[in-house]
Amino acid sequence: MGLAKTEMFTDKQNEIALFAKVFGHPARVSILQHLFKIDSCVCGDLVNEIGLAQPTISQHLKELKHLGLIKGNVEGTSVCYCINKENWSNMKAVMLEFLDQDVSKIECC
Repeated sequence: MGLAKTEMFTDKQNEIALFAKVFGHPARVSILQHLFKIDSCVCGDLVNEIGLAQPTISQHLKELKHLGLIKGNVEGTSVCYCINKENWSNMKAVMLEFLDQDVSKIECC
């Protein structure tokens, strides 16, 4: 049996691709921006803030939580979400290292 496509690449390459995927949808970007703006946990008012249906927002929250960029705590009948500061810092370091690369030759093609 062949390798899964992700197994062809390094752990770092897969990590960068997963982080990039998070920013590939404006709803996830909007959710993250809102969490940074309020600088606290949000409990259920994302539907009004983002303007998408609850199931859609829940799916985007699931993606963000899966990568560890946000964390959630159950409070009563709702889940409250906030930025996972440690994982956010790690993601920034990984992406900065990748994005901070420069081409050294002036003309190559």
